[in-house]
Amino acid sequence: MIRFHPSAQQLVSFVDGDLSPAVSLMVSAHCDMCSTCQRFVEQETERLAGSLLEDNGFKQVDLKADYSAMIAQITQSPSSVEADTGSQQKQSPRKQNTNTEVSMAANDSIELDGRNFVLPRTLQRYKEKTGGWSSLVGKLWQAPVDLGSQGVANFIYMGKGGSVPEHTHRGTEYTLVINGEFSDGLNNYDSGDFIFMDGQNTHTPRSDNTQGCLVFTIVDQPLHFTSGIARLLNPFSHLFFR
Repeated sequence: MIRFHPSAQQLVSFVDGDLSPAVSLMVSAHCDMCSTCQRFVEQETERLAGSLLEDNGFKQVDLKADYSAMIAQITQSPSSVEADTGSQQKQSPRKQNTNTEVSMAANDSIELDGRNFVLPRTLQRYKEKTGGWSSLVGKLWQAPVDLGSQGVANFIYMGKGGSVPEHTHRGTEYTLVINGEFSDGLNNYDSGDFIFMDGQNTHTPRSDNTQGCLVFTIVDQPLHFTSGIARLLNPFSHLFFR
Protein backbone atom coordinates (compact mmCIF):
# COMPACT_ATOMS: atom_id res chain seq x y z
CA MET A 1 0.00 0.00 0.00
CA ILE A 2 1.34 3.41 -1.01
CA ARG A 3 1.53 5.74 2.01
CA PHE A 4 3.87 8.50 0.88
CA HIS A 5 2.96 10.81 -1.99
CA PRO A 6 4.06 14.13 -3.47
CA SER A 7 2.33 17.04 -1.75
CA ALA A 8 -0.79 18.52 -3.34
CA GLN A 9 1.25 21.62 -4.19
CA GLN A 10 3.90 19.49 -5.91
CA LEU A 11 1.21 17.79 -8.00
CA VAL A 12 -0.30 21.13 -8.99
CA SER A 13 3.17 22.45 -9.88
CA PHE A 14 3.78 19.28 -11.89
CA VAL A 15 0.67 19.94 -14.00
CA ASP A 16 1.56 23.63 -14.34
CA GLY A 17 5.10 22.73 -15.48
CA ASP A 18 6.75 24.58 -12.60
CA LEU A 19 8.85 21.71 -11.18
CA SER A 20 12.47 21.13 -12.13
CA PRO A 21 12.87 18.45 -14.82
CA ALA A 22 14.38 15.97 -12.33
CA VAL A 23 11.61 16.36 -9.74
CA SER A 24 8.98 16.29 -12.51
CA LEU A 25 10.43 12.95 -13.62
CA MET A 26 10.08 11.52 -10.11
CA VAL A 27 6.50 12.77 -9.73
CA SER A 28 5.55 11.35 -13.13
CA ALA A 29 7.03 7.93 -12.27
CA HIS A 30 5.15 7.93 -8.96
CA CYS A 31 1.89 8.74 -10.75
CA ASP A 32 2.49 5.71 -12.99
CA MET A 33 2.29 3.58 -9.83
CA CYS A 34 -0.33 5.51 -7.83
CA SER A 35 -3.95 5.69 -9.01
CA THR A 36 -4.79 8.33 -6.37
CA CYS A 37 -2.20 10.78 -7.68
CA GLN A 38 -3.11 9.88 -11.27
CA ARG A 39 -6.69 11.03 -10.66
CA PHE A 40 -5.50 14.21 -8.97
CA VAL A 41 -3.25 15.04 -11.94
CA GLU A 42 -6.04 14.30 -14.44
CA GLN A 43 -8.40 16.64 -12.57
CA GLU A 44 -5.78 19.38 -12.38
CA THR A 45 -5.00 18.96 -16.08
CA GLU A 46 -8.70 19.43 -16.94
CA ARG A 47 -8.84 22.45 -14.65
CA LEU A 48 -5.80 23.99 -16.32
CA ALA A 49 -7.14 23.27 -19.82
CA GLY A 50 -10.50 24.82 -18.93
CA SER A 51 -8.81 27.86 -17.46
CA LEU A 52 -6.69 28.35 -20.59
CA LEU A 53 -9.77 28.10 -22.79
CA GLU A 54 -11.62 30.69 -20.72
CA ASP A 55 -8.61 33.01 -20.72
CA ASN A 56 -8.62 32.87 -24.52
CA GLY A 57 -12.35 33.59 -24.81
CA PHE A 58 -13.53 30.03 -25.42
CA LYS A 59 -16.45 28.44 -23.64
CA GLN A 60 -15.35 25.74 -21.21
CA VAL A 61 -16.27 22.25 -22.39
CA ASP A 62 -16.34 18.81 -20.85
CA LEU A 63 -13.06 17.55 -22.28
CA LYS A 64 -13.40 14.07 -20.80
CA ALA A 65 -16.91 13.61 -22.24
CA ASP A 66 -15.84 14.83 -25.69
CA TYR A 67 -12.79 12.57 -25.67
CA SER A 68 -14.85 9.54 -24.60
CA ALA A 69 -17.40 10.21 -27.33
CA MET A 70 -14.67 10.46 -29.94
CA ILE A 71 -13.09 7.17 -28.87
CA ALA A 72 -16.51 5.46 -28.87
CA GLN A 73 -17.17 6.66 -32.41
CA ILE A 74 -13.80 5.46 -33.65
CA THR A 75 -14.09 2.01 -32.07
CA GLN A 76 -17.71 1.45 -33.13
CA SER A 77 -17.45 2.61 -36.74
CA PRO A 78 -15.91 0.04 -39.14
CA SER A 79 -13.34 1.52 -41.46
CA SER A 80 -13.75 1.39 -45.22
CA VAL A 81 -10.75 -0.94 -45.38
CA GLU A 82 -12.39 -3.45 -43.02
CA ALA A 83 -15.64 -3.27 -44.97
CA ASP A 84 -13.90 -4.29 -48.22
CA THR A 85 -11.65 -7.05 -46.90
CA GLY A 86 -12.23 -10.65 -45.84
CA SER A 87 -12.00 -12.09 -42.36
CA GLN A 88 -8.47 -13.35 -42.93
CA GLN A 89 -7.25 -9.84 -43.78
CA LYS A 90 -9.02 -8.42 -40.75
CA GLN A 91 -7.00 -10.65 -38.44
CA SER A 92 -3.60 -9.52 -39.70
CA PRO A 93 -3.42 -6.21 -37.78
CA ARG A 94 -4.31 -8.03 -34.55
CA LYS A 95 -1.40 -10.43 -34.98
CA GLN A 96 0.95 -7.51 -35.63
CA ASN A 97 -0.26 -5.69 -32.49
CA THR A 98 0.32 -8.81 -30.39
CA ASN A 99 3.92 -9.00 -31.53
CA THR A 100 4.42 -5.34 -30.68
CA GLU A 101 3.05 -5.84 -27.17
CA VAL A 102 5.42 -8.76 -26.58
CA SER A 103 8.36 -6.64 -27.73
CA MET A 104 7.35 -3.79 -25.44
CA ALA A 105 6.87 -6.14 -22.50
CA ALA A 106 10.41 -7.40 -22.94
CA ASN A 107 11.71 -3.84 -22.77
CA ASP A 108 9.87 -2.58 -19.68
CA SER A 109 12.16 -4.03 -17.02
CA ILE A 110 15.76 -4.07 -15.84
CA GLU A 111 17.65 -7.13 -14.71
CA LEU A 112 19.86 -7.74 -11.69
CA ASP A 113 21.28 -11.11 -10.71
CA GLY A 114 18.72 -12.98 -12.78
CA ARG A 115 15.73 -11.00 -11.46
CA ASN A 116 13.61 -8.72 -13.64
CA PHE A 117 12.13 -5.56 -12.15
CA VAL A 118 9.27 -3.94 -14.07
CA LEU A 119 9.78 -0.18 -14.35
CA PRO A 120 7.12 2.55 -14.21
CA ARG A 121 6.27 3.72 -17.73
CA THR A 122 8.03 7.06 -17.25
CA LEU A 123 11.33 5.35 -16.41
CA GLN A 124 11.19 2.81 -19.22
CA ARG A 125 12.47 5.40 -21.69
CA TYR A 126 15.69 5.63 -19.64
CA LYS A 127 16.44 1.92 -19.72
CA GLU A 128 18.93 2.33 -22.57
CA LYS A 129 20.59 5.17 -20.65
CA THR A 130 21.18 3.05 -17.55
CA GLY A 131 24.76 1.97 -16.87
CA GLY A 132 25.93 -1.38 -15.56
CA TRP A 133 25.46 -2.50 -11.99
CA SER A 134 28.34 -2.01 -9.54
CA SER A 135 28.66 -3.31 -6.00
CA LEU A 136 28.88 -0.73 -3.21
CA VAL A 137 29.26 -1.23 0.55
CA GLY A 138 27.54 -4.28 2.02
CA LYS A 139 24.66 -5.72 0.00
CA LEU A 140 24.16 -2.62 -2.12
CA TRP A 141 24.25 -2.34 -5.90
CA GLN A 142 24.04 0.81 -7.97
CA ALA A 143 23.29 1.52 -11.63
CA PRO A 144 23.64 5.16 -12.78
CA VAL A 145 21.03 6.67 -15.10
CA ASP A 146 22.04 9.45 -17.49
CA LEU A 147 19.31 12.08 -17.48
CA GLY A 148 21.14 14.34 -19.89
CA SER A 149 20.87 17.99 -18.88
CA GLN A 150 18.81 16.95 -15.85
CA GLY A 151 21.85 15.33 -14.23
CA VAL A 152 22.39 11.80 -12.95
CA ALA A 153 20.02 9.51 -11.08
CA ASN A 154 20.59 6.02 -9.73
CA PHE A 155 18.84 2.73 -9.36
CA ILE A 156 19.84 1.39 -5.94
CA TYR A 157 19.22 -2.22 -4.99
CA MET A 158 19.42 -3.28 -1.34
CA GLY A 159 19.67 -7.03 -0.89
CA LYS A 160 18.19 -8.61 2.23
CA GLY A 161 20.05 -7.06 5.17
CA GLY A 162 21.64 -4.42 2.94
CA SER A 163 21.76 -0.84 4.21
CA VAL A 164 23.09 2.60 3.39
CA PRO A 165 25.21 3.95 6.29
CA GLU A 166 23.60 6.62 8.46
CA HIS A 167 23.66 9.94 6.66
CA THR A 168 22.07 13.31 6.19
CA HIS A 169 21.96 15.50 3.07
CA ARG A 170 23.79 18.59 1.93
CA GLY A 171 21.02 19.10 -0.60
CA THR A 172 17.83 17.20 -1.40
CA GLU A 173 17.10 13.55 -2.09
CA TYR A 174 14.04 12.18 -3.89
CA THR A 175 13.45 8.43 -3.77
CA LEU A 176 10.80 6.28 -5.44
CA VAL A 177 10.39 2.67 -4.30
CA ILE A 178 10.13 0.55 -7.45
CA ASN A 179 9.87 -2.90 -5.89
CA GLY A 180 10.10 -4.20 -2.33
CA GLU A 181 10.22 -2.63 1.11
CA PHE A 182 12.73 -0.83 3.30
CA SER A 183 12.87 1.18 6.51
CA ASP A 184 15.20 3.97 7.61
CA GLY A 185 14.56 4.52 11.32
CA LEU A 186 11.99 7.19 10.45
CA ASN A 187 9.35 5.21 8.54
CA ASN A 188 8.64 1.99 6.66
CA TYR A 189 8.31 2.26 2.89
CA ASP A 190 6.69 0.07 0.24
CA SER A 191 6.46 -0.10 -3.56
CA GLY A 192 5.27 3.20 -5.05
CA ASP A 193 6.18 5.37 -2.07
CA PHE A 194 7.57 8.82 -2.92
CA ILE A 195 10.12 10.01 -0.35
CA PHE A 196 11.72 13.41 0.12
CA MET A 197 14.72 14.05 2.38
CA ASP A 198 16.94 17.07 3.03
CA GLY A 199 19.41 18.36 5.61
CA GLN A 200 16.78 18.17 8.36
CA ASN A 201 16.69 14.37 8.10
CA THR A 202 19.19 11.79 9.29
CA HIS A 203 18.39 8.21 8.39
CA THR A 204 19.76 4.72 7.71
CA PRO A 205 17.90 3.01 4.83
CA ARG A 206 17.84 -0.76 5.28
CA SER A 207 15.93 -3.61 3.64
CA ASP A 208 15.10 -6.78 5.56
CA ASN A 209 12.71 -7.93 2.86
CA THR A 210 13.47 -11.45 1.60
CA GLN A 211 13.45 -10.18 -1.99
CA GLY A 212 15.39 -7.01 -1.19
CA CYS A 213 14.33 -3.58 -2.48
CA LEU A 214 14.88 -1.57 -5.66
CA VAL A 215 14.61 2.22 -5.57
CA PHE A 216 15.15 5.07 -8.02
CA THR A 217 16.81 8.08 -6.45
CA ILE A 218 17.95 11.58 -7.40
CA VAL A 219 20.22 13.70 -5.20
CA ASP A 220 21.51 17.16 -6.05
CA GLN A 221 24.43 17.03 -3.60
CA PRO A 222 26.55 14.16 -2.22
CA LEU A 223 25.38 12.41 0.94
CA HIS A 224 27.02 13.33 4.26
CA PHE A 225 27.70 10.27 6.42
CA THR A 226 27.27 10.88 10.15
CA SER A 227 28.14 7.71 12.03
CA GLY A 228 31.15 5.55 12.77
CA ILE A 229 33.72 4.58 10.18
CA ALA A 230 31.33 5.59 7.37
CA ARG A 231 32.33 9.21 8.03
CA LEU A 232 35.66 8.38 6.39
CA LEU A 233 33.71 8.05 3.13
CA ASN A 234 32.60 11.70 3.11
CA PRO A 235 35.50 12.96 0.94
CA PHE A 236 34.55 10.32 -1.63
CA SER A 237 30.75 10.23 -1.30
CA HIS A 238 30.34 12.10 -4.59
CA LEU A 239 31.79 9.03 -6.32
CA PHE A 240 29.05 6.77 -5.00
CA PHE A 241 25.70 8.35 -4.10
CA ARG A 242 25.52 11.37 -6.39
